[in-house]
Formats: sequence, structure tokens, C-alpha cells
Amino acid sequence: MSEISLSFPGHEQIPLREYAEKAYLDYSMYVVLDRALPFVGDGLKPVQRRIVYAMSELGLSASSKHKKSARTIGDVIGKFHPHGDSASYEAMVLMAQPFSYRYPLVDGQGNFGSPDDPKSFAAMRYTESRLTAYSKSLLQELGQGTSDWQPNFDGTLKEPVMLPARLPNVLLNGTMGIAVGMSTDIPPHNLNEVVSACIRLLESSRTTVEELCEHIKGPDYPTEAEITTPPEELHKIYSTGNGGLRMRAVYEKEEGEVIIIALPHQVSGAKILEQIASQMRAKKLPMVEDLRDESDHENPTRLVIVPRSNRVDVEQLMHHLFATTDLERTYRVNLNVIGMNGKPGVRNLKQILSEWLQFRLQTVTRKLEFRLDQVVDRLHILEGLLIAYLNIDEVIHIIRTEDKPKAVMMSRFNLTGTQTDAILDLKLRHLAKLEEFKLQGESDELDAERQQLELTLGSKQRMKTLIKKELLADAKLYGDDRRSPIVVSEAAKALNEADLVTAEPITVVLSKSGWVRAAKGHEIDPESLNYRAGDEYLHSACGRSNQLAVFLDSSGRTYSLPAHTLPSARSLGEPLTKPFNPPDGSSFVSVLAGDPTDKIVIASSFGYGFVTARENLYSKVKAGKRILTLPGDSAPLLSSLVSDYSNDLIACVTSAGYLLVYPLAELPELSKGKGNKLINIPPKIIKAGKEFVVGVTVIPAGREILIWAGGRYLRMSTKDLEHYRSERAKRGRKLPRGFQRVTAIELAEGQ
Repeated sequence: MSEISLSFPGHEQIPLREYAEKAYLDYSMYVVLDRALPFVGDGLKPVQRRIVYAMSELGLSASSKHKKSARTIGDVIGKFHPHGDSASYEAMVLMAQPFSYRYPLVDGQGNFGSPDDPKSFAAMRYTESRLTAYSKSLLQELGQGTSDWQPNFDGTLKEPVMLPARLPNVLLNGTMGIAVGMSTDIPPHNLNEVVSACIRLLESSRTTVEELCEHIKGPDYPTEAEITTPPEELHKIYSTGNGGLRMRAVYEKEEGEVIIIALPHQVSGAKILEQIASQMRAKKLPMVEDLRDESDHENPTRLVIVPRSNRVDVEQLMHHLFATTDLERTYRVNLNVIGMNGKPGVRNLKQILSEWLQFRLQTVTRKLEFRLDQVVDRLHILEGLLIAYLNIDEVIHIIRTEDKPKAVMMSRFNLTGTQTDAILDLKLRHLAKLEEFKLQGESDELDAERQQLELTLGSKQRMKTLIKKELLADAKLYGDDRRSPIVVSEAAKALNEADLVTAEPITVVLSKSGWVRAAKGHEIDPESLNYRAGDEYLHSACGRSNQLAVFLDSSGRTYSLPAHTLPSARSLGEPLTKPFNPPDGSSFVSVLAGDPTDKIVIASSFGYGFVTARENLYSKVKAGKRILTLPGDSAPLLSSLVSDYSNDLIACVTSAGYLLVYPLAELPELSKGKGNKLINIPPKIIKAGKEFVVGVTVIPAGREILIWAGGRYLRMSTKDLEHYRSERAKRGRKLPRGFQRVTAIELAEGQ
């Protein structure tokens, strides 16, 4: 079978690798130069330039009537930009949004989106548009020989290579774009500040970036939100062309409520409310009671945050929201533009302004030269016309009698062909004596203008002065005050969850079946609450809503939950097995709440224990944290709070009625473990299960204790306890008759 040839006559064969590499490089350069990056001269991408030019060709100036946007986009994609209509329309909408562009180029009529949803604009068949007054600064010199022209995509029309911008639009409106292997993020700036910096650089080319920053304090976004980046960081951005800056929402207090009146650039108020609401639903923002959006036509941004009480620290709350929502946002800065050499590159502030001034100098030079050519040409024609008026009778005679009057007149009066054509084109009414005076006056004016143009073109200083005057004139027309104030402050940091919660007194209640809930206040009677069938009260602890509740199980492990997240005592609570995974066979035995720095005594029924800080019991995992190592089949006892480690006493009592009292300082402080021996119970008796430690309590100075034996109790003062004082790990002394079977020990109340 013969081999099939894949070659075609007249076609070049190249390796696929070379073809793919060349095609990708060509595409990359196209994206960089013709789509994504702005030109330093007019600060526009090709699609933006074509939209503005197409609208000017349609006569859609700031003083004209609006026209359907579909008409404009049709001209744009049909004549200059053969791409998708939706992409072109979106580019036009962006230039019309006052919340997106610092100085909008398009004046839109209809739904052009909102700050909450910039892409919620109506279809182009519904909206109407025209150019803004500011866009005149890009276009007004276009027909004055200031721009090169190139064929459009199909070669039927001409379009400008760039627009002769009278202002450095690349900095005024900024831009962002992603090319192949590079991107650009140029923030907008204030027109007055940029013009001031241009004039400073125009007067002295040795001006440094730091000196330019005396005029340009920082970016100026179309929002009243604050720029919180320090000046030294802003100077670094302008010196290197790279960096990042922060913007923060502005709020004020009004009758106990927080009113957000300005959001960072391109941040949606609806999204902010959703971010805050999600934290409230997750119970991570209990200090906020309500949210409202009161934005309207008069107040475009008015978001209301209602604190739960007047005790809430508003400054602290807002710093947390700045850190956890888009109320504070970081913006990337990358001053990457296509320079005068046609190559992309990251430039610092001085380089951008210097290149723009170079572009402006070239533009003004071309404008003046174009005007000078027009003046010279007109003077040339006027010179011929004046010669004709001086010899009007002879001119008329030549025209009437000669077959070729043009040649005769050129020879007779030493005229050029242009001058002769102008004479022959004169109308009879222009032969009046008054017209001669007008021509002479026009000639004198144009001659003076020619001399002025030649003087300006021949002097660099005059050129700079002219550019300066034009900049100041445009600044007066389009300039305004800074919108984004620069307020130096540190970056916001999210607060701990405990710091966000108001410190309200609560009582945490634990049932025998392991169900937990929290009641407001410390005065409630937890045993009187309703419990599930077959369940009853086990233990409770008093604390604050901004603290952690700690649960101890029968295996010696501890678990912790933020107290404010516990269900209300009005309900039956929730099982602790939902947030935690305790070992099989274990059960919860007690609950602790209070200050994390408080010290407590934790012990086992075999008579071992230690002193530890409450924060050592905190656990971040579902499986809990092993704190107390339990020897044999011992069980953990209820913990006791330490008042003064150096002066408190500790009392240990066994089920057989042995009581031992000694200074708490003899017991060491540990973070976890088995602990030291508290009271001596013979090992054989413990193993046989005949005697065990019933309870351990810490006795502050001057306090009394109660020792229970069933329904009876024995009250003992500090003086009474002297009989039972000894050293740690001793056997202790027997209690009086009737208290040989002790069931509990506790501090007496009412002292």
C-alpha cells in the first residue's frame, strides 16, 4: 500500500514545536499590548480607547443627547473592535460607574449597576449613554495632528493609535488587567494632586519620588473610606511600583448604634451584612443584636449595627469586624504600563509621570506644528488674495479674456498654484472693499500667531510653560477634593472569642445523663429546673458568659466549650456527646467555670491530687485532654477553688471518717498527672474497696467546713480543725462517733 502524502503544494512545512511556540508568543504579545495593559500616554486599553473614539464619532459629547448603548456598541464592534458585544458593553459600563471610576468617561442613563452588585446593569438595548465632560480632555486635540492613525481591523477605516490626553489619565482612573505572565493594578488618584506633581516635575527634572509624594499623598478611590496604610509604605509603593495598601470603612456612633457610612472600593454592603450575619448565626458575634441596611438615594451607604448593650466596646467590636470582614480590605498595587518605547514594564511614580510628560511634550509639539502649518498655508493664500485685491481690475481682465487665466496670473503676479486657485475661487461678493480690510486684519493676526508659535516651538521653557498652563486650566475644570482620606492606623486584628462576648454572670448546669445548659445569673436553684424523664441534677458551676465551661469525665479527661454557646436553661439542654467524643464507658462527673488564671485542687478517690490553673484544663479537641491520671479503679473528685495558695489549708476526708488538714502549700502545682499523695489510706484497704477519699476542700483563712454523714452534718471552725492538722500524706484522725461514714465535705456558706 502506498504511503499517503500529507504535504500540499505551495505550503511550507515547519515543526509543530516551532509553530506552537511562535503562535503562543504571538498571542502573548497580543494580549499584553492590545488587550490587558494600558498605554502610559492616555491610560487606556484598546477596547476603552475604541469605545471613547466611537462615541465621539457618533457625536455623543457631554452636551449632546444620550443614545442607546446598543448603537454605540454596534459601532465599536462593527468598525474597530471585532470581539464580543457583552465584553465591550461591560467595558463601557465600567467607565460609566461613578463607584468604579474616579473620573468616569461615560455618562450613563438607566441601570448601570450598583455598588452592591456592579454587574447588575441592564442590557444595552435598555440603557443610554454619552461621553462625560472629562472625556473631552482625551479627545479635544484629536483632529489637530496629535495622533498617529492606523487602519481598523478590516482596513476600511482609520482609528487613532492613542488619544492625545491632556491629563495623565493612567494615574487618575487607574486600571487593572491580567495578561500572559504579567498583570497590572494601578489605583486611581486625585486630579489636583497629580497635576501638582506634574508641574513640580516639569519645573525640575531632578525631583525625587519622595518630593513627588509631597503632592500625591496616596491613591484616591471613588469612595470616602479611609486609606490606613502608613505614609512610609505608600512611599515605598511609589518608589518600587509594587506593594499593597489597606482601606477601611468609616463609621460613626448614633444613639448607641454603629452606622457605617463609607465602604472600601468595590465592596458590597450586602456582602458585608451577610459576613456579619454568618458570624452571628455561628454564635461568634454575641455582642451584636441586630443588623439593618438603611441605604437609600440620599445615603448610598448606611449600614446599621446594633450592639447587644451599651456595655459593648464599640471600638473593639469594629476592629474585630475590620479583621474578619471586607470592612477592611487590602489592594494590590502594580504600576505596570506600556511605556513610550512600546514595551510593558513596572515603573515608579517618577518614571510614569516623566514618560507622560514626554508624551505630552510630543503631543503639544505636534499640535503646535500642525497649527503652524495651517497658519503658514493660510498666510500664503492671504498673500495671494491681497495681491489680487491690489490688482483687481487686471485680475478680472485676465479672467475674462484669457483661455488659461491660471497660468497667466501665475506668470504675471508671481503667484503659486495654491494662491491662484484661491483667487479663482473667490465669489463676486468677496470683491468688496470691506473684504480687503478683513483679509488684511486676518493676515496680521495670523502673522502674529505664527511668530508666537515659532517662539514657543523654539523654546523648551515656553513649551513647559504652555503645558503647565494647560494642566492648570484642566485641573480647574475637572479637579475636585480628595475623597479617600489617609488616616494612619494599624492593621485590624481579630479578637479572641472570649473578648467579643459580654461578661454576664451565668450558671452552667450538668445533669446525670450528661446534658448541659446555662442560666443567666448566679441566684438560680439548678435542682429546681425541669429535667428529661429519668434524668436529674448532677452538678453546677457559676461563671461568666465570656469564659470557658470545663467538663470533667470519669476517666480524668477534661473538655471545654465557650459558655455563651451553651443552650439556654429554659430548654432541656444538649448532650455533651454532641460536641465531644469521650471514651466508651466514661461519664461526665462535674463542671467548672471561672477565671482561667484561678487555681484549683484536682484529686482522685485513691487520695492523690495536685494544684493546677484552670486554663490547664482547657481542651481544643473533641476527644478531650487527659489531665488526671487515675490509679486503679479510682474516680475523680469534685475540684476545689484555691483562694490563697500560700495561706489556705486543705482538708481531706475518707469514707471511714478519717480527716486530715495541712497547709495547701505542701501540695505541688502540676499541669497534669497523677499528683502527690494527699492522705494515707493503707493499700490493702483501698484495693479491697473498704475505704476511699470522699472529698477534698480548700479552706481559706477564717472559713468553716461542713462534714456530711447522710442527712447529718458537722460544722467545724478553724480552731476545731487544729486537732486534725498534720503533714501531707499522713493518716489523719478519726471524726467523732456518728460520722464514721462520711458522704461529703464542703465549705460552709454565709461567711
